[in-house]
Amino acid sequence: MTNTSEPLEGAPLIAPSSVSHPLFDTVVEACRSVYDPEIPVNIYELGLIYTIDINDENDVKIIMTLTAPGCPVAGEMPGWIVDAVSPMPGIKSVDVAITWDPPWGMEMMSDEARLELGFM
Repeated sequence: MTNTSEPLEGAPLIAPSSVSHPLFDTVVEACRSVYDPEIPVNIYELGLIYTIDINDENDVKIIMTLTAPGCPVAGEMPGWIVDAVSPMPGIKSVDVAITWDPPWGMEMMSDEARLELGFM
């Protein structure tokens, strides 16, 4: 008997993004305009954005995490992302959800973020 709450072995923990959607790059650029106030790197390069899912009606669902559960802006950051993405041309709606699985780690940062923060 298998436990259905466990992910399938080999299944990605992070849901795929709608990279082929015409608005994907627009949403990414909007996410790049949002910064964690304690870190001088945008949340996209930090690896905090796990999934950008855009449906055929241009509804955007973003799944993100934070650097730590006690992050002082935990309650505010999803709103900052909604405020950044919503005004972009063609976007119908934006929903942001926070997940802690998988937990964020420094390996999720882009090379640009590592360089900016002195880890390279």
